Amino acid sequence: MPTDKTADTAIFERRESEARSYCRSFPTVFTRASGSVMTDADGRDYIDFLAGCSSLNYGHNDPDMKAALIEHVSQDGIAHGLDMFTTQKAAFLETFERLILKPRGMDYKVMMTGPTGTNAVEAAIKLARKVTERRNIIAFTNAFHGMTMGSLALTGNAGKREGAGGGSLADVTHMPFENAMGENDTLEYIEWALDNPSSGIDAPAAFIVEPVQGEGGLNAASRDWLQGIQRIARKHGALFIIDDIQAGIGRTGTYFSTEEYGLDPDMITQAKSFSGMGLPFAALLIKPEHDIWKPAEHNGTFRGNTHAFVTARVALEKFWADDAFAAEVQRKGDHLRDRLEAMATLIPGAALKGRGMMRGIDVGSGDLAGEICAICFENGLIIETSGAHDEVVKVLAALTIPDEIFTKGLDILEAAIRAATNKNQIAAE
Repeated sequence: MPTDKTADTAIFERRESEARSYCRSFPTVFTRASGSVMTDADGRDYIDFLAGCSSLNYGHNDPDMKAALIEHVSQDGIAHGLDMFTTQKAAFLETFERLILKPRGMDYKVMMTGPTGTNAVEAAIKLARKVTERRNIIAFTNAFHGMTMGSLALTGNAGKREGAGGGSLADVTHMPFENAMGENDTLEYIEWALDNPSSGIDAPAAFIVEPVQGEGGLNAASRDWLQGIQRIARKHGALFIIDDIQAGIGRTGTYFSTEEYGLDPDMITQAKSFSGMGLPFAALLIKPEHDIWKPAEHNGTFRGNTHAFVTARVALEKFWADDAFAAEVQRKGDHLRDRLEAMATLIPGAALKGRGMMRGIDVGSGDLAGEICAICFENGLIIETSGAHDEVVKVLAALTIPDEIFTKGLDILEAAIRAATNKNQIAAE
């Protein structure tokens, strides 16, 4: 049996499904990680600008979360409790209420769904249909909401949708996201289509929207546009659902990505960094008047992860007890914006995308973006692409990344952009 130092990829190629993906872009065997650095079996360090697709907003193996989890396990703390009452669940819910909900004047029930984001989305659309007694859900172009059949029906990407293998992806109407139609006002189009009784669009149960489209190319919706979607939803008796799985939990600078937008969503999905430590944990925040589930009407074996309750509580207490962390994320987000704006000038037609610490550069070509990311990996930086054509180089560094490591990673990215563009210019000549 190979040790860490002799690990190779043969076992993965022999036994793991062809569905594997990220390992194809980062073909090495990782053995450990700390903060914003991952180390492979050869002892080589890589700066992590992927952060588990924003599941590691607080970095790898935060020492306080790790210590709390080790203590919990060493004392024979509950590992699996279905949805039974536990001291760990109580402590998490009390902390979430005290540090997140009450300071923001928010009143939501917390529904523990299955362990990943798509479970929260499935619960949201299922409940919306139950509340309104309608079937149609309005989603948006370039949306990504998950890979199970209900969430996949909401997702716009053709490559992802092909995975359904001909299965039904029905009862969803896709509308244009902000700026998806150039200078045309998409709100005006959406309102016209829903107001027209001959448009062929069934009355919607809900609108579901990502404030920043993480997989769709870092398209960031404006305050005015999101307020417009909420207004249209209310006008048509539909629920308004914010999918904050990737953009939330500090990624854009505040705990919820739309805190400063004057919105009042009926439901909010939470996952990815919800556990604080990369453990599986997802939930749906529901306005109390919509929490009409009957007992066990929507359940799952792994609804609520007790180990995640422990680490999530520590994350909230450590990072959200005051405004210091949010201010630090805002500062880093501004720095990231400035660096990426400068890098974008190196590529004709390139554009800055996203907001906060969820930013990237649309380089205009999936081939070029892929080449840039490959060069980054060769030089010790893990970074991925996004967008309909994988044309956006996306930075998802941990929010806790030290300035020195952040700068080093951005320097590697800039050097990769220069190398890739110079190579393409020479090839064109």
